[in-house]
Amino acid sequence: MPTHLPVLLDESLALLEPARGGLFVDCTVGLGGHARALLEGGASRLLGLDRDADALAQAAETLSAWRDRVELVHADYRDLPQVLDARGIAAIDGALADLGVSSMPLDAEGRGFSFQRDEPLDMRMDRSRGETAADKLRSADETELANVIFTLGEERYSRRIARTLVAAARHGGVETTGQLAALVRRSVPHRGFSRIDPATRTFQALRIWVNRELDGLDQFLEQAIGRLRAGARLAVIAFHSLEDRIVKHTFRALAQREPALVRLMTRKPVVPGEAELAINRRARSAKLRAVERLA
Repeated sequence: MPTHLPVLLDESLALLEPARGGLFVDCTVGLGGHARALLEGGASRLLGLDRDADALAQAAETLSAWRDRVELVHADYRDLPQVLDARGIAAIDGALADLGVSSMPLDAEGRGFSFQRDEPLDMRMDRSRGETAADKLRSADETELANVIFTLGEERYSRRIARTLVAAARHGGVETTGQLAALVRRSVPHRGFSRIDPATRTFQALRIWVNRELDGLDQFLEQAIGRLRAGARLAVIAFHSLEDRIVKHTFRALAQREPALVRLMTRKPVVPGEAELAINRRARSAKLRAVERLA
């Protein structure tokens, strides 16, 4: 089974307080690390959602000791209201959303997320639906693609990269991760040593774009909070600055309205400490925020 280190685990549990019992929802269950800790911490029942079928299969193994108290659903976290309605669940006792992408699909062969090997350019978290990255590049407008790469990847050479990719896609030249990486590297000027591969930012941007990782996030947060019982909490872990900004602004808006819907549990984001970073470098950009439903 793949090694998985759930990020900000102790901090999440301290905020969610599963010892109170009740139904908790892991909106992005992944390999089940956070969910297992919630159950070990006292959650009476757990509902886990994920749009990656491979991750759900691993989560089922992780949580097998609690199979009579766990239900796993193949669904996007933004489908939470429909998932709850289908089960007649009006209110929940806590929820967690880890918006980061698990290392399993990023590293797995055949998923098209990594430039470490040459394979079909897919990048979909849910391979049962939607366009692949190769599909989207074939129909991409140069201006739109440049904006995607600049905004989601924070890539300063986004226009140059977009121009190259659109031209190559018209001639069937961006079908694999190797082709994409080579085209990006060719488009970025070499300025001495760089600690990251020139293709890294573009790969990140395309992954976020393909999976609509920012679309509807604010609406999801409001809907999840709307399902919390009074006193229950929602904790969210974001890894991208744009994601964290949406979480921060949505939480603040709901806390400042009259009457306030939530109380901020974290005035500033909780970030990993040195001990966690020493064993899990992928946690370095994680930011945890949480709110408590007031009424």
